[in-house]
Amino acid sequence: MPRIPGVATKDAGPVLRLMYRFARKRFGAVPEPMTVSAHHLKLMIAGGRHELAVQKASKVLPPNVRELAVYRVAQQLGCSWCVDFGTMLQRLEGLDIERLQQIDKYATSPSYTRQERLAVAYADAMSTSPVSVTDEQVAELRKEFGERGVIELTYHVALENQRARFNSALDITDQGFTSGDACRVPVPADATTTA
Repeated sequence: MPRIPGVATKDAGPVLRLMYRFARKRFGAVPEPMTVSAHHLKLMIAGGRHELAVQKASKVLPPNVRELAVYRVAQQLGCSWCVDFGTMLQRLEGLDIERLQQIDKYATSPSYTRQERLAVAYADAMSTSPVSVTDEQVAELRKEFGERGVIELTYHVALENQRARFNSALDITDQGFTSGDACRVPVPADATTTA
């Protein structure tokens, strides 16, 4: 259970109920980070708009490259919620999620393309403290993806760092999206359950 319980549907106002309905329709369940963020509705709305805008703007990188880099950040930072949700997103994109089991061997595994290897190595370098990105890495990424591609990749890796650290700090853990058994958060029929 998160350190701050999510806002239950029964306690939600009309705007929040509408947002929960949209999320439930889109993902099959209301993502728990959303229910926790609902305690600060203005920030939750800002975050939701931001996520939709980022999704709409991200058209330069191939989806497999972008999603794999984001997944790697989640895995490296230990955000089980992000790993769970990210795996579901990759599955819905039609990407091969079985190979995620070999991501620690990405540098040598034939399951990964050159582009994917470059993106995962960059995600690793961006997610260390201090950041360990090199000039050579960026130059190689520019040759492969162009400047717009490097900016898009950097943005997504940085955004996933934010998401993973937010979820980890508030102890928001996996919700069952990978298995398709995501709990219905918040549970509308149960007045006492918020997660």
